[in-house]
Amino acid sequence: MNSGDLCSVVLTAPDAEWLAQFTRTLVADRLCAAAHIFPMRAIYRWGGEMNDVSEFRAECHTRTVLVSDIVERISSEHPYEVPGVVVLPLIGGGPDYLRWVQDETA
Repeated sequence: MNSGDLCSVVLTAPDAEWLAQFTRTLVADRLCAAAHIFPMRAIYRWGGEMNDVSEFRAECHTRTVLVSDIVERISSEHPYEVPGVVVLPLIGGGPDYLRWVQDETA
């Protein structure tokens, strides 16, 4: 297995419970193997105004071929007008963990 076939989809949301429920459905639907949720502080400009808010960040480990399905679901279900979502390649890691991510995704 090539770790280049795997990635981490990173997204932010304003509410921890919404993000937990959303990522739970991604795991249940085998779009990602695991989601790790962290509290964070976001500082950004939106609508011409500076914002300094508490948010939550999820990192979802998945296959690169599933990214478009995940991004489509984020776009249709996320509470933000423009959801913060990026995809980062997994360039390595524990072989057993990477194999597990591969096995747990459809």
